[in-house]
Amino acid sequence: MTAVLATALLSAVLCGLYLLLARRWQILDTPNERSSHQRPTPHGGGAPLLLAFNVGLVFTASWYGAWNAALVTLAVAAFCLMVLGVIDDLRGLSVRLRFTIYGLLCVLVAVILLQPVSAGGALLVLLAALAMLWSLNLYNFMDGIDGIAATQCILACCGVALLTWGTGGDASYALFCLLLAASHCGFLVWNLPPARLFMGDAGSVPTGFLMAGLALLAMVQGQISPLCWLVLLAVFVTDASWTLVWRMLSGQPFTQPHRLHAYQRLSRYWGSHRAVDILLLALSVMWLFPLAWAVHIWPNYGFLLVILAYLPLFWGMAKIVKLA
Repeated sequence: MTAVLATALLSAVLCGLYLLLARRWQILDTPNERSSHQRPTPHGGGAPLLLAFNVGLVFTASWYGAWNAALVTLAVAAFCLMVLGVIDDLRGLSVRLRFTIYGLLCVLVAVILLQPVSAGGALLVLLAALAMLWSLNLYNFMDGIDGIAATQCILACCGVALLTWGTGGDASYALFCLLLAASHCGFLVWNLPPARLFMGDAGSVPTGFLMAGLALLAMVQGQISPLCWLVLLAVFVTDASWTLVWRMLSGQPFTQPHRLHAYQRLSRYWGSHRAVDILLLALSVMWLFPLAWAVHIWPNYGFLLVILAYLPLFWGMAKIVKLA
């Protein structure tokens, strides 16, 4: 636990130092008609967040032994995505270039993680790469109000760590998840409503990638059912998927930025980002984590439990979409 606490503290310090530099260098996200914030706010906080996470991984390895190759692969790939996010935050990259790099990296990681798989290998690699690509974009879509992206990562990673440890799973996998959660805890010090720092693509993209990669790795290594991740991330998956499909079916320009996600509608309706974050916390603790635990204990009923987790969330989306 010392490594986890140290990582959280380091993340908070590095994000605070970056905040001072971002203000001085005017690295600001200026509000527009699609924004959920009202004043120019420094962005790019994902860089110090991921830096703290990687430092935590290095020092933990020196204390407890080297990480396995699969976890190192995920960490290196996420760091590359962070660098790309920094460039995009500062200079702006074309959507086509970013998607091409994201896609190639996801395919490469899928190939590395699924090397032992032979039957249907090519199809499985493609599906795994698409899942990681969707997850990193999903997380980018959902990073739109103060505190929500970091809170979701903390809840999901801590939930998976508890499930893994509680049933005698691989301690290194659980510790990797906790270090990722800890780095987001440090960032959250500066991102709680009203946020003083945003993570930007440098944080949201690698975070979404890491959680999908960890779900894939859990399946390959038999650590925990990937359905547990699917349940714990149900709020983000439901909101992003519902909104995308609804915009496509209604003929809207779905590739353009907007403020039509359920969490954005709720934050405007309630006049509070904090209230939406609390709702996410309550849903995760009281509904989704117990169901993820049930999936872990009774894997034969996994798909039924996933459906049970998502049904009320889709019902909520249908209600929320009517809000302004």
